[in-house]
Amino acid sequence: MMQGENNMTLRFDARSVNEGFARVAVAAFIAGLNPTLDEVADVKTAVSEAVTNAIIHGYDDPDEQVELSCMVAGREIFIEVADTGRGIEDVKAAMEPFFTTRPDLERSGMGFAFMEAFMDEVTVESVKGRGTRVRMHKKIGVQEG
Repeated sequence: MMQGENNMTLRFDARSVNEGFARVAVAAFIAGLNPTLDEVADVKTAVSEAVTNAIIHGYDDPDEQVELSCMVAGREIFIEVADTGRGIEDVKAAMEPFFTTRPDLERSGMGFAFMEAFMDEVTVESVKGRGTRVRMHKKIGVQEG
């Protein structure tokens, strides 16, 4: 990840309880940008979805690791969530609304759709059997016009 004005990287176990930790950590990290409550909620939701995908779809072992990196550059936040798990066979299909590989867990298949709705840009890189990297970007405090 490129270097910005402020950077952080966290690594945590692939356990669902750590989704909340990731949300709060990113919210605290972007606090210096003085985001609106809506902007904080958007970022927290996108992070939750990315981390949940890594945990649910990336691994079977909760002792595996998810890496969360954030960078602030000006009024922009760049977030990366990565796992070294099973990877995504077809990224384009996985990004379609309602697509899920885990219907047994009653997954809605809306994770990537939510990420795209709440962030300005979302890219996904994945190699089958080697993991997935989700990169998200959002401008904070910039009025849409």
